[in-house]
Amino acid sequence: IDSPAAINTSLPSLFSSNEKTLLSWVEMKNDTLAILFYTELENGKWQAPRETLRGKDWFVNWADFPMITENNGLLMSHVLKKSSPDTYSYDIRLNILPRDSTNWITDLPLHTDATPTEHGFVTALPYKEDTFFISWLDGRNTLEKEDGSRGAMTLRAAEVSYNGEVSNEVVLDSRTCDCCQTTAAMTSNGPVVIYRDRTENEIRDISIVRNVAGNWTSPKTIYPDKWIIKGCPVNGPKAASSGNNLAVAWFTAANDQPKVNLVFSNDGGVSFDNPIRIDDATAIGRVDVLLLGKGTAIVSWMQIENKAAVLKAVKADSSGNRGEPVLIARLEGSRGTGFPQMELVGDKVYFAWTDVSEGGSSIKTAYV
Repeated sequence: IDSPAAINTSLPSLFSSNEKTLLSWVEMKNDTLAILFYTELENGKWQAPRETLRGKDWFVNWADFPMITENNGLLMSHVLKKSSPDTYSYDIRLNILPRDSTNWITDLPLHTDATPTEHGFVTALPYKEDTFFISWLDGRNTLEKEDGSRGAMTLRAAEVSYNGEVSNEVVLDSRTCDCCQTTAAMTSNGPVVIYRDRTENEIRDISIVRNVAGNWTSPKTIYPDKWIIKGCPVNGPKAASSGNNLAVAWFTAANDQPKVNLVFSNDGGVSFDNPIRIDDATAIGRVDVLLLGKGTAIVSWMQIENKAAVLKAVKADSSGNRGEPVLIARLEGSRGTGFPQMELVGDKVYFAWTDVSEGGSSIKTAYV
């Protein structure tokens, strides 16, 4: 599909609801000015891009990208804004577009700890009427203490209202992997957040926390890969839900065996089936997942094929049946490719990714 994004664009975020299908991305000018654009899909075509905001003080990173979401015509996005000259010192700033308005309310705070530390890897979903549910990684405890020690990265969540008011902020996990994307889904019981955890002995498997009757459960590993790795793999999970049916896809390289797994839950994440391996070659990860119905999902991922990177998607079910993988695109295997996006729109699956070439990077889109 013809992309509305110009050259020097990257970091796509794709969102779809019953109301709208949205795509946002970042365009860099002269390596100093960052502009966040977005567009809407209408009759199978992307409309002319619209600017959300621009800045010269953003933290622009291949893995920690701005997102866009919508709730009954109310739009919200975010960017990462530098909070000090330190490299990994930045805050999450929210932007809200009220219904029937063309002017974004920008630069709204999500957290108020004011520490010069990392805050990012945001997941945002439509929640209650006129509100959004947000989860993020928060590094306020990683600030160096007088004795030279540092605390761990934390996972937090909150609700954000139509005017940017933040409420019900909560710590979901006090020790997590530092820079893997978070994911969340809405079940019949309430929101669930899924993320890469981190034990004291550096096992970094995927965990879930669930909101049940207004209270959050303790973290629980969804499957014991027992991946021991002393640095963050920068490769977060993705989840999708319908009622209490839940699908989760993730990358692991436990025992030096890189692979992409898929699991299903029929009880909102209380328990999970055994994982199904999705990739058919040397997996890179960078996954996405869609739930088509109880026990059937589509997973997208990147892998190495003939010494090059490819983006593929496949349909799989909870019985372990896997369809024929579809080649979506041949990609650069570098960080510049970022994290491809996937959304279901009617009877089509839409994809967005960053294409890296000698002329520069640009956003590409397609559907199956």
